[in-house]
Amino acid sequence: MAAKTFVGVFDSDHAVLAAARAAREKGLEIRDAYTPFPVHGMDEALGLPPSWLSRACFALGASGLAFALGFQYWVSLFNWPMNIGGKPFDASPALIPIAFEITVLVAGVGTVATLLVFRGLLPGRPADLAGLGATDDKFLLVIDGETEEALRTFYREHGAVRVEALDGGAR
Repeated sequence: MAAKTFVGVFDSDHAVLAAARAAREKGLEIRDAYTPFPVHGMDEALGLPPSWLSRACFALGASGLAFALGFQYWVSLFNWPMNIGGKPFDASPALIPIAFEITVLVAGVGTVATLLVFRGLLPGRPADLAGLGATDDKFLLVIDGETEEALRTFYREHGAVRVEALDGGAR
């Protein structure tokens, strides 16, 4: 039989975690795991590297802070200088609240946009695993590249309640 992609549906987080560890030990190509809540240890079981998203969030926040402070200084020093009671044009304490808000806004919105773009979760994308229960109460483990019988046997040995084949174009 031809090598395909198969999804194992599990009832518990412990079962899918054990299956992921066993698949990695066996050398199977794990595509991903889908769970209705975070499962402690799943990233290690899947062999995932540390996430780069926190560094992206920091870079976005730093650029938002630099933009906010730079824009406010430019406005108060060059574009619209106002002499109010002899106070200096670059009154830094007055700039902090807006700089903080812009930092949080750019970091938050930019991080979500970065995640959606880099993971391919854009509008109009078909739901490949719809109806398998990953958003309700089921745990899914997706494995590529083995024969159908080998993967069905593997999933059944590790407590899968259902095994589904994905079509070749599903990602």
